[in-house]
Amino acid sequence: MLQLYFSPMACSLASRIALMEAGLDARYHLVHLWTKTIVDDDSDFRSISPKGAVLVLENGERLTESAAVLQYIADRRPETGLAPPFGDPDRYRLQEWLSFVGAEIHKAFLFPTFWYKDDGSLAKPRARITQTLAVPSAHLAGREFLVGNRFTVADAHLLWALLLLRPAGIDIAQWPSLSAYLERMQARPAVREVIATEMALRKTLG
Repeated sequence: MLQLYFSPMACSLASRIALMEAGLDARYHLVHLWTKTIVDDDSDFRSISPKGAVLVLENGERLTESAAVLQYIADRRPETGLAPPFGDPDRYRLQEWLSFVGAEIHKAFLFPTFWYKDDGSLAKPRARITQTLAVPSAHLAGREFLVGNRFTVADAHLLWALLLLRPAGIDIAQWPSLSAYLERMQARPAVREVIATEMALRKTLG
């Protein structure tokens, strides 16, 4: 069985959504983000992976980085359409969006905002995020999903990032297409269930 190590509402949320949308069974291990310990047994998460989010495959191999994990989950159940098939030009569009969300929103803005002390060093990321969000905003004007005409793992990744923007001090209401997109994504049963589950778990961690 697949095993996902996660922290509530962290980037692993996208992987949990993908697993649910794919109908894949998985065992979930709760990780305390600040102490880097696995809640079940208080062991050191860094012994599993020093890089953060991780999916353990059935053969025991470990896969890290959200883009790779999401692509793997999608390819386990190709019939769900969570990723375009090999040879489809949209497959590269999917990888393009996974990279964009990971690099331009997650690492460039969300990660420093939540992990670094605001001593003035966050001024540039905050100034840049408005330009960054203009890209998916323009793309989603008149579109329901990021890639093609159905939900993919790229949508799971972007909706997670959009969820964290408000606690990071960014109101996406200024981008109507993003606000409407997030509302549509949150209406999906799997997304609602995952968010409710992880918000409840987040409260238990304090």
